[in-house]
Amino acid sequence: MFVCWLLAGMVSFGGLCAEEGKVAIVIHGGAGTPISKEYFEDHEEEYRATLRRSLDAGHLILNAGGRSLDAVQAAIVVMEDSPLFNAGKGAVFTEEGENELDASIMDGKNIVAGAVGGVKTVKNPILAARAVMEKTWHVLLVSEGADQFAREAGLEIVVPEYFRTEHRWKKYLEGRDRKQGAADEAGPTARHFGTVGAVALDREGNLAAGTSTGGLMGKKFGRIGDSPIIGAGTYADNESCAISATGQGEYFIRRAIAFDISARMKYGGESLGEAARGAIQGTLKKDGGAGGVIGLDRAGKIVVEYNTSAMVRGWVDTEGEVRVEFGTANGR
Repeated sequence: MFVCWLLAGMVSFGGLCAEEGKVAIVIHGGAGTPISKEYFEDHEEEYRATLRRSLDAGHLILNAGGRSLDAVQAAIVVMEDSPLFNAGKGAVFTEEGENELDASIMDGKNIVAGAVGGVKTVKNPILAARAVMEKTWHVLLVSEGADQFAREAGLEIVVPEYFRTEHRWKKYLEGRDRKQGAADEAGPTARHFGTVGAVALDREGNLAAGTSTGGLMGKKFGRIGDSPIIGAGTYADNESCAISATGQGEYFIRRAIAFDISARMKYGGESLGEAARGAIQGTLKKDGGAGGVIGLDRAGKIVVEYNTSAMVRGWVDTEGEVRVEFGTANGR
């Protein structure tokens, strides 16, 4: 029901400790204030079905003994292909009326990562990020160079119009007509953030994280947010946790929020829940930043922490329980 979007909430929770060989996956579809009641009610079943397909895609790989990295990628591809989220098809528009996409992925086993920023023709930016990680010695490629690399790597290339949806275009035109542009989504009272992300734990005890986004509506000057920045919007380390973030990227970048959560655990002895709560409800909120994170530790404990009024998320925990939530319902 739409009412779940309206409940104020800041939630974190821990799952049961994973037995050896158990798996888990958590996904998010953005944190912010609710999307319009009418739009949500018209698409609620599609939201639920897409989030469930995303979870199933990742969990199937994990159950078969596959890598957490592959599970994260598979889950994100499903959301990138859906027009419901601000990632891949359905991305928001820049001030110039274009779509510029960012993504990153990281392997907690060996601390390697790949990312792309400002790409315009790569159908699935998360695949480009994975290719950067595995086919180059770089971490981040941006703009025309990243698009060229994706073509040479054999990834699926689309015309820029592929990413356009009428819903996003209408919102862009409304913002342009009001001459608000990025101000609509950049402030503390930001609208819904549709960035997507996933974190996973595989049977070998390896963690991985990934994030993909279209950025902020009305962004200027080739702006890049936190999603492709390792340590800000994405981080994974088997010695601590896997994190994917969503929200106002500038604040996540300044405080290296994803890495901060890992560091609080690794060097400060905090639990995943304590670390995420301190970073999101403490550091980020004190700075005036809005957003949230999903996280997993190597024991299979799950965290969803946000300081906005809603966050789209879902998970399959180590006991196989499946949940999809749009608002702020607490507990399990």
